[in-house]
Amino acid sequence: MKVLLGVHEASFAHEAGVGHPESPERLRAVVRGAESAGLGDLLVTFAPRAASAEEIERVHTQRYIHELEKFCREGGGRLDPDTAVTPASYQAANHGAGAGIDAVSRLRAGEASAAFLALRPPGHHALSERAMGFCLLNNIAITAAALVREGERVVIVDIDAHHGNGTQAAFYSDPRVLYISMHQYPLYPGSGELSEVGEAGASGCTINLPFPAKTTGDAYSLAFDEVVIPACERFGPTWLLVSAGFDAHREDPLTDLGLTAGDYAVMTQKLMDLSIPGRRIFFLEGGYHPLALERSVMATLAVLGASTFETETVSGSGSDGLRGATGEAGRIVDRARQLQERIFNS
Repeated sequence: MKVLLGVHEASFAHEAGVGHPESPERLRAVVRGAESAGLGDLLVTFAPRAASAEEIERVHTQRYIHELEKFCREGGGRLDPDTAVTPASYQAANHGAGAGIDAVSRLRAGEASAAFLALRPPGHHALSERAMGFCLLNNIAITAAALVREGERVVIVDIDAHHGNGTQAAFYSDPRVLYISMHQYPLYPGSGELSEVGEAGASGCTINLPFPAKTTGDAYSLAFDEVVIPACERFGPTWLLVSAGFDAHREDPLTDLGLTAGDYAVMTQKLMDLSIPGRRIFFLEGGYHPLALERSVMATLAVLGASTFETETVSGSGSDGLRGATGEAGRIVDRARQLQERIFNS
């Protein structure tokens, strides 16, 4: 199966500061992973277009967009303790914001069965009026907003180790978008508790699985089987968008989860099984250990393209103090399942 790989030179030009974990090296690791996925001619690279002002303004305020562009144009600097920009950053963010909408058009034209968008900076923390957590514009939310405007029903599955607070906020009262996040908790940005389920009119359209440190792949698989897949079957999405953060890998320096590249392969297959071919887009979010990122991207793309590959074994609880489906993480999955069933049956 053909897979689109979105890469743009502007993404390499964005700099967040010397020694910052969100660096251009991340994209070089992604490209290496893509080349190792064994897809050959089935991997089709394209340079995504920039987003229009109208497309961005469906998620971000006009004032914020103008201020961000002006700040970058005048030399950049630090937006918050974690997030900095240079003159090249707005162009990078703009192409990241347009990449998903470009991929939608290409997938609708039958160019591939899925798309993986390897652009930076990431986006899922960006709020309507400000940058946050390395993120400037919320790429996945901008794509989802474009799709629901056309009458589509969108599920966003966020597998980044950090909760996608910006994406959740964008659709917290919108019943046309199902947002599901599996993340480490407590951890930056401090949101994503089980009790955050959406506002009136969209109750149950936000699902959070706040896992403790050292959670392993068997708990993630259980979460898919017990919570994610049933929720998607009830919701009936026409598009799947994935916030593909690879910082849940056990070697990532910013987090404390216990996944391997093999676990990302398992999750990708489950996402493939619950979605429609030609209606699947993966957006690069986190992942800050170059080799772990490379391996995890390779595993993900190999599954998207139905390629044969070798990767790390899947993880499970029972050693090194890891917490899997039989421990606290498993109880969180059970509580999330019960909460969803109460909402659905009320």
